[in-house]
Amino acid sequence: MLTWAVDAVAWSIGLTVAVLARFEWDLTQQRLAGTAAMIVLAIGGHTMLGHMHFLYRGRYGFGTFEEVRAVTVTVLVCAAAMMTVALLATTRPVPLSAVVVGSPLTLVLMLGIRYVRRLHRQRIRRPDARTAAPVLLFGAGDAGQQLIRSMLGDPNCRYVPVGVLDDDPAKRHLRVAGVSVLGTRHDIPKAAAETGAATVIFAVSNADGALVRDVQALAQRAGVKFKVLPSVSELLDGRVSVGDVRDVQITDILGRHQIETDLDAIAGYLTGKRVLVTGAGGSIGSELCRQIHRFAPAELMMLDRDESALHAVQLSLHGRALLDGRDLILADLRDTAAIRRILAERRPQVIFHAAALKHLALLESHPGEAVKSNVWGTQTMLEHAHGVERFVNISTDKAANPTSVLGYTKRITERLTAHASTRHTGTFLNVRFGNVLGSRGSVLTAFTAQIASGGPVTVTDPEVTRYFMTVQEAVQLVIQAAAIGRDGEALVLEMGKPVRIADVARQLIEQAPRPVEIVYTGLRAGEKLHEELFGAGERDVRPLHQLISQVEVPPLDPGKVEYLDPDGDPAQLVVDLAALCDVSAFVHA
Repeated sequence: MLTWAVDAVAWSIGLTVAVLARFEWDLTQQRLAGTAAMIVLAIGGHTMLGHMHFLYRGRYGFGTFEEVRAVTVTVLVCAAAMMTVALLATTRPVPLSAVVVGSPLTLVLMLGIRYVRRLHRQRIRRPDARTAAPVLLFGAGDAGQQLIRSMLGDPNCRYVPVGVLDDDPAKRHLRVAGVSVLGTRHDIPKAAAETGAATVIFAVSNADGALVRDVQALAQRAGVKFKVLPSVSELLDGRVSVGDVRDVQITDILGRHQIETDLDAIAGYLTGKRVLVTGAGGSIGSELCRQIHRFAPAELMMLDRDESALHAVQLSLHGRALLDGRDLILADLRDTAAIRRILAERRPQVIFHAAALKHLALLESHPGEAVKSNVWGTQTMLEHAHGVERFVNISTDKAANPTSVLGYTKRITERLTAHASTRHTGTFLNVRFGNVLGSRGSVLTAFTAQIASGGPVTVTDPEVTRYFMTVQEAVQLVIQAAAIGRDGEALVLEMGKPVRIADVARQLIEQAPRPVEIVYTGLRAGEKLHEELFGAGERDVRPLHQLISQVEVPPLDPGKVEYLDPDGDPAQLVVDLAALCDVSAFVHA
């Protein structure tokens, strides 16, 4: 009601001033009566049109662009109606010029009052400078601007933004809600000293790890705290708020990659389809389920032999886990009869095969178990995947020029998948990537546990390097790769630059409450000093996506793996596995 009254007063003032100006303040009784009649007509028309546009019925947020558009349209239509009435009337109540001048003046008054009121609201909702800590933001893009507005719109916010830093020269004069860009990342010390800010918040949600590390180092040298917004893969809804700000994590400085996905292509092969994920309770499998769930498959089937892991993934998807739905499948890849029955009854159209034994050192001691799960289990899935439109085998960088039991078995599964592509009508492909930060049993998990127990942190070699990705980023690229992959090939995900494991240990130790020693234990059997993403003869070719390489994989006749003896001499089994990875020996397989 108050807003309507303000608009009515605006029409009264606008038209009255226009008439006064037209007659140079010489108003007769007749002119006053005509002006009053036109004001009544304007208010009546505006009220009716405003009601039609939901202007006074709570549709629009106060002072938003949507409300401005509705007010503008209402005033213009009302003015056109008054012009029509004036033209058709035998005696014009006011000159046409009064309507032409009065309507824009009225609109300015309406919008001006709304603007002043919005400024007042923003001012009273700003955080109290006496209790909120002044902070600098690095990043004046969409994420940074959303964060600034989130801070300034919360009177209880613990932060108040006092400046922004950005390396983009085009933003050097930018002001966001009154907060100015003060320079680039190299101006952090100067900006902190001038504003009194004791914290820098990294507000670039799509930045890679190298930029995070550099800005963190500059903030540390300036003696200020460093906090971050989560990466874009963690902000799937794209919205940013002050509640998202957190301390920097190892995944921020090592695992961030800029990911671009073609959502239409992904939805095309997932939406409305029956999708099966094996190893659904594992780190990769569970994240696959969470991201696939977003694309509304007709049915998402989650298969694992670990009942507790299935309980956890169902809980993460639905907020409850009754364990009685058809979406959970408790089964073991080694049970050929069960897998055959499940695939025949459930008829999945898309399969993500993530189930595998993955611990390199353990498999060196138990190669037979790796054969049963990784090789024979995968072949069971491939053999009975009739009618599947797309089969995605999750591989590893250890399959490139393999030197370990894990690497041998995963390379063999790549070749078996390539062979299946020549026998089935669907698309059968492999996706290969390196270490996933935060996955169960990963180096990050091990280091964190060692630091929590007081150390020491064990590193195999001071020069050993590995490729890293967060599980969210890896799975995003897996799903994207499956959309563009061609029959039989291996798609190699861009992992960024390799990182020294010793540096990872030091980064974690720096965040520990007390010093922890690093002990070097030497490389274990089957381990490489430096991992590779491409094997001998494979080329880094990226025809369809800048972060996904596509390499050919020579097929392997599954009959050759049937004769492996997992219960025989382990040493001989390792030799046999290595032989099956020799591409030159089976180039015509």
